[in-house]
Amino acid sequence: MPEYYHVGKIVNTHGIRGELKVLATTDFPQERFKRGAELYVLSKTPQKVTVTSSRTHKGMVLVTFAGYQDINEVLPFKGQMLGVADDKLDEAALAENEYYYRDIIGMDVQDVDGNSLGTIKEILSPGANDVWVVGRKGKQDLLLPYIASVVLKVDVPGKVTVVDVPEGLDPDEN
Repeated sequence: MPEYYHVGKIVNTHGIRGELKVLATTDFPQERFKRGAELYVLSKTPQKVTVTSSRTHKGMVLVTFAGYQDINEVLPFKGQMLGVADDKLDEAALAENEYYYRDIIGMDVQDVDGNSLGTIKEILSPGANDVWVVGRKGKQDLLLPYIASVVLKVDVPGKVTVVDVPEGLDPDEN
């Protein structure tokens, strides 16, 4: 059974011709919602749909699916998440030093001396750069900004990242 990655949430219908308002949660909305893209409505049983059209409107993506031309046919989709199957993710779409969250979460974090600091348990996107939340046993979480001077090396296949923690960033330092 494939694994699905969220690309948006269906928040409402739009008009009477089967168009849906989607709050995109992907970094690649042009790719995920392009004509012909295969998505899944993630209800109890994931339902495969094919995008026939999409456009942006007031910060949302308005999408129609093949075979759904009426508001009554798409009403059950309201409130559901949209996902893409893991086999449809295109690794080539990522630029150098860009990663999928699924590749980073769970990664072991080591300092420049090779000491394990903990495991990345969450990624926050508060603004200019992402912040990696490192869970540590018996200590407060360590918040690491994803910038070149802090994150020195990311080994996705090895599930390890090497970081240089700036002075004052560790809340448990004396």
